[in-house]
Amino acid sequence: MRSRQSLSFPALIWFAAFVLLPLLIVLAVSFATRGTYGGLEWTLTFENYVHAFSWTSFAIFLESLKLALLTSVTCAVLGVLMAWAMSTASLKQRQFYVAALALPFLTNVVIRIYALRLFVGFDGPLQAVLKFTGIEFDPFMLTQNQFLVFYGMVTTYLPFMVLPLYGAFEKFDFALVEAAQDLGASAWTILRTVILPNLKKPLASGFLLVFIPSLGEFLIPDLLGGAKTMLYGNLITEQFLKARNWAQGSALAILLIVMLLVIVFVFTRKKGAEHGS
Repeated sequence: MRSRQSLSFPALIWFAAFVLLPLLIVLAVSFATRGTYGGLEWTLTFENYVHAFSWTSFAIFLESLKLALLTSVTCAVLGVLMAWAMSTASLKQRQFYVAALALPFLTNVVIRIYALRLFVGFDGPLQAVLKFTGIEFDPFMLTQNQFLVFYGMVTTYLPFMVLPLYGAFEKFDFALVEAAQDLGASAWTILRTVILPNLKKPLASGFLLVFIPSLGEFLIPDLLGGAKTMLYGNLITEQFLKARNWAQGSALAILLIVMLLVIVFVFTRKKGAEHGS
């Protein structure tokens, strides 16, 4: 027992230094006051949280929540289909699919998003094809729009949904599917009554892995949405980088962390209750 405690000591130091301490600093800054030239004045106030609860911030948060939920649901639907197809393929094909799925992780996400931006850009191949075929389009609408943000979010976070589902499908007994087919069940009935009940835990884990980073995402909306898309993550970064109001940005970040912790807490409590029952 003592040896186990000594092994966990470095992990506790790492957690305190790189997770707990930065959070405490952000929490302290959230109660500070913005200085005249953008610095911090340690006059403690709750004004930052009052502004954080304004209708404008709430509307931006709702927009972020809607996009995060849409991204998570789309990734869940695509993830089930992809994981099912991967697990029923031959061993050689499965190895290829897993490698193809992991391949994007070898490239930085900024490079991948810029590649997508270049593809639909003014001199990109998509606009060249549209011009060649004579299809009329608005080049500005094509390069920066909400659908492009949604597409970038799904392609970025889809592997986080597929991998846990693929692991669950690998252990799934497909004899149950064959038995349901022999009894005359339709494909939808098999999916609803045989497959999905066995995927509840990995599906919930994948949903959480996609939803949490999607809710605070700022890079993809900034590069693909331009000034047309303002999400909660963009609001926080703007307070830090453009408005130079670190105190306001810290208050918004603390509220986002609290909301995510509540979601994770509810998820783990529900999962624990199901495990106990």
